[in-house]
Amino acid sequence: MAPPSALDPAIAARLKRDPAGLVAAVVQQHGSGEVLMLAWMDDEALHRTLTTGRATYWSRSRQEYWVKGATSGNVQHVHSVALDCDGDALLITVDQTGPACHTGTRTCFTGRELPVHTPPGTDDPS
Repeated sequence: MAPPSALDPAIAARLKRDPAGLVAAVVQQHGSGEVLMLAWMDDEALHRTLTTGRATYWSRSRQEYWVKGATSGNVQHVHSVALDCDGDALLITVDQTGPACHTGTRTCFTGRELPVHTPPGTDDPS
């Protein structure tokens, strides 16, 4: 069980966490709307993000908090945080400095597109 967090109880009550106590955080570039990455937050990571203005996440692999850019210099300055209608995802808008992805690409999705095949007879929405 996670230690108690200083997260506002009114905000904490609105969160729907997974079995590990985490909520998905979709990170978007402020202004352009570009999706940069997906990360995970628990109550304490969200509290730190809301109170410092620096994006803080929970690393599922390392089992520790990480402030984006603390070691790489590729910081995320937070503009806003919104909770989705179901309470199980956050949208965080940031000003990203440098690449968002640990691989060095601008986003965690850059160059990783999957082929999409439209069935015959389906109108192309573009």
